[in-house]
Amino acid sequence: MTSTQLHNSTSTPAIEVKGLRHTYPSGHTALDGVNLTCGVGLFGLLGPNGAGKSTLMRIICTLIEPSEGQVRVGGYDVTRERRRVREMLGYLPQDFGGWRLHRVEEVLDTLAQLSGMLEKKKRRARVAEVLHQVGLSDVAHRKVKKLSGGMVRRLGVAQALVHEPKVLVVDEPTVGLDPEERIRFRKLMADIGRERTILLSTHIVADLGAACKEIALLDGGQIVFQGPPPELLALAKGRVFEITTSSAEAEALESRHEVVSRSIANGKVTLRCVSEDRELPPSATVVEEPTLEESYMAFMAERGRTTAARQDDEHLPGDGDQVEGVDPAAAENRQAG
Repeated sequence: MTSTQLHNSTSTPAIEVKGLRHTYPSGHTALDGVNLTCGVGLFGLLGPNGAGKSTLMRIICTLIEPSEGQVRVGGYDVTRERRRVREMLGYLPQDFGGWRLHRVEEVLDTLAQLSGMLEKKKRRARVAEVLHQVGLSDVAHRKVKKLSGGMVRRLGVAQALVHEPKVLVVDEPTVGLDPEERIRFRKLMADIGRERTILLSTHIVADLGAACKEIALLDGGQIVFQGPPPELLALAKGRVFEITTSSAEAEALESRHEVVSRSIANGKVTLRCVSEDRELPPSATVVEEPTLEESYMAFMAERGRTTAARQDDEHLPGDGDQVEGVDPAAAENRQAG
């Protein structure tokens, strides 16, 4: 069996996560019952900073062990079959560095050798192929420290691909990149995703692009949505508004609503905002086709309202509860009981 074959059959999910929970020694629970399935193509893992995305990535890549649950890559268990999983995987972490004094082609040649590609002719051909794929052929002899930030990220993709993995895991890939490099990176991910599974985690909605086949939203260590982009877009229908108004009124609206974008023209301010509140000015019009970013914000805003309402309900005093002068120890004992 080669490193590019899935265990058991081609119907085996590329990535399968069941009941995953991870608690750090500090007591912080980063993941709390995560279930996830990824097939071939670009799969977006979206969520705010601190949602647990990097922890999930590191568990999938066998860098840390889960506290509970099961994770399989290509049918192989990340805890019991690490070597097989690592053969299947290519990983681009948030920070790809440590090679600053080496030439680009040297980095890839060394990593190809470490992956078991010992035949020199084959290895050189593979390095040249990957450099062409990520658009770095012209800088193959350049030292890493001379590369732009975008080039370093593309070199990171190249090192993740050099051993021809079936699954590519990419963690927050566009942080710090300029708009042109962002676009180039999205196109690269779309091209690579035609042949293999890419799990791309980000808090930047625009990173996912039109090529994303499915999206999962991770918040507070839990998957709160999973489905194709059109499903998420549909959830925002009738909840995104465009308002053109004065600067003063715009400031008031921004204090009450989730504003997605703001532009100024001819002394007027145009806002696009997410709102369930019908107390909007008469000039407000419903956006017929919300963007993915607007849909994400609408979903998370609704989730925030639901969570807040539930917490309020949980904190309502019940029979036997003390409203003033609560004894914490007594309350803890009552909960334990």
